[in-house]
Amino acid sequence: MATLMAKHKRHPMYRDSRVEWLGDMPAHWEVRRIKWVAHLNPSKTEQHAYLAADTPVTFLPMEKVGTEGQIDTSEMVEASQVWNGYTYFRRGDILVAKITPCFENGKGAYLDSLPTEVGFGSTEFHVLRAKPTVTPQFLYRLTTDCAFRQNGTESMTGAAGQQRVPADFVANYQIPLPPLAEQRAIAAFLDRETAKINALVSKKERLIELLQEKRTALISRAVTKGLNPNAPLKESGIEWLGEIPAHWEVKRLKHLGSLQGGAGFPHEEQWDTTQEYPFFKVGDMGVDANQREMIKYQHTVSLDTASRLGAYVFPPSTIVFAKVGAALMLNRRRMIIRPSCIDNNMMGFIPRVPDPDWMMYWLSGLDLKKLANPGAVPSVNEGQMREQETILPPLTEQRTIAAFLDRETEKIDSLITKVHEAVELLTEKRTALISAAVTGQIDVREEMECT
Repeated sequence: MATLMAKHKRHPMYRDSRVEWLGDMPAHWEVRRIKWVAHLNPSKTEQHAYLAADTPVTFLPMEKVGTEGQIDTSEMVEASQVWNGYTYFRRGDILVAKITPCFENGKGAYLDSLPTEVGFGSTEFHVLRAKPTVTPQFLYRLTTDCAFRQNGTESMTGAAGQQRVPADFVANYQIPLPPLAEQRAIAAFLDRETAKINALVSKKERLIELLQEKRTALISRAVTKGLNPNAPLKESGIEWLGEIPAHWEVKRLKHLGSLQGGAGFPHEEQWDTTQEYPFFKVGDMGVDANQREMIKYQHTVSLDTASRLGAYVFPPSTIVFAKVGAALMLNRRRMIIRPSCIDNNMMGFIPRVPDPDWMMYWLSGLDLKKLANPGAVPSVNEGQMREQETILPPLTEQRTIAAFLDRETEKIDSLITKVHEAVELLTEKRTALISAAVTGQIDVREEMECT
């Protein structure tokens, strides 16, 4: 924050806000509860008089609202289809996700660009409508402040995994409130400065995508063509694969190991980390610590619980992957390193070959998106995977290729890690910037004079 404070002055006079999380604030600012400056969850009954049943309205399920205020407004429905059972809002309102982990992740938006006057969305949103004493842009920025998110998380109620931020917390949350002109200046400042940071983050995220594509291409080339560019080739008989080294074999996956699906995991039995066996859910494959081997877990089960659930205990060296939905399309492969269970959105391949690392790389080079069954929800099944044709070099060559890929992918993974770290630093900078601006640690009044 040193550079930030050097560029933007602190307010010259402060006073105690008497709000624990806020501390001192500019002397000319006030403290107000949100319910005094905004309407919370306005009633759709205000639309009864003029909203016809066939009126097109914007529909926003949770997945169409981002963590940086972005919304996908492409889905339109007739008002009669969503009048019951969904959350009502209007253009200019503010959405705040209330369910975990969407709230903690920052899902929410200022609906200034809503293409219809009225919209409906997930029941897991709180809606705020600014009163005259606060600008909606500034109010939205307050809901993205890390203090609001931290305090809201601590106030959540409900069962684990289904916890929600109660409306009372939002209504009674105390916020710092500058004069309207300063609110506008703060919002404009944050729009400009966070846009710069977001642009840098986007560039680095694109770099990560390119590095991941390079990694995938490297693996695919090595496990389908080998490392010797002068090796004699033969037709594999596999349409998508083409030629392979002449001394390699073609086998079906079922001849190299066995496949087993995961099991359902009742919500009420999750979040226990004290039992014998990790129980991995499909989301665990996206955890940073689990980029190759499944090391970190949030759930465990005992052998008795696994037996009762019908959950197969997979041995070490099992290669796991998502078998359904959007997670399948990510094409992730991970290796289990200790006896574990997996959920019913995943499948495990238990290799019988001497070198499981080779099979890990082979499966990593297999594009499940091309194998997925067509339909609204992409999927692969065990029977389909068992018949998947696989190529197999001699054991010594398997180990040579696996060792080569270990070295080369480690270099790429190291670069990806560094770029991830840069993204985290930028994200932290953005978070600190928002917090400093909405709490008066940055004085933007000179910018007001310039405009």
